[in-house]
Amino acid sequence: MGINATLFVTFMKISGFTLGGGMAMVPMMQAEVVDHHKWLSQEEFMDILAVSQATPGIFAVDMASHIGYKLNGIRGGIIAALGNIVPSLVIILLIAIFFTTFNDNYWIEAIFKGIRPAVVALIAAPVFSMARRANINRHNVILPIASALLIWLFGVSPLWIIVGAALGGYCYGLYLKKGGKK
Repeated sequence: MGINATLFVTFMKISGFTLGGGMAMVPMMQAEVVDHHKWLSQEEFMDILAVSQATPGIFAVDMASHIGYKLNGIRGGIIAALGNIVPSLVIILLIAIFFTTFNDNYWIEAIFKGIRPAVVALIAAPVFSMARRANINRHNVILPIASALLIWLFGVSPLWIIVGAALGGYCYGLYLKKGGKK
């Protein structure tokens, strides 16, 4: 199989077997892209993860398209994104076709209630894994906590948090460049 076919199948498998959306796909993407196929290093994967979170659009599709682009240009980006979209599209179409039949079914409702905690765990696992790899510790954990509190308690727009973090990072970089302590 060529790289484009492998990209399509890989991202179709990731999308088809992950519940919970984009962040829940991260561990499976990492396992496939970094560990199994060795298309990217862990650092490259983390960089694409960060860029994809800041890029407008659907997170999982952004990840797939960035990875595909890195591996095979525009064609690879489009093929990986399509592979990521196809399972969701098929599932949503099937749900739409049969929704009225199962709308008030007790068992279907119970299944979805049971899936929710698993989805939370799937999203939490990569957060802790990424925090460990990003060297988040008790000294620098204050920044994400403060950001979350500013957004949640005071209604500060995430845009201002990002702008403030970018300016702070730039100033810190200048400080280090001028001989400041790390």
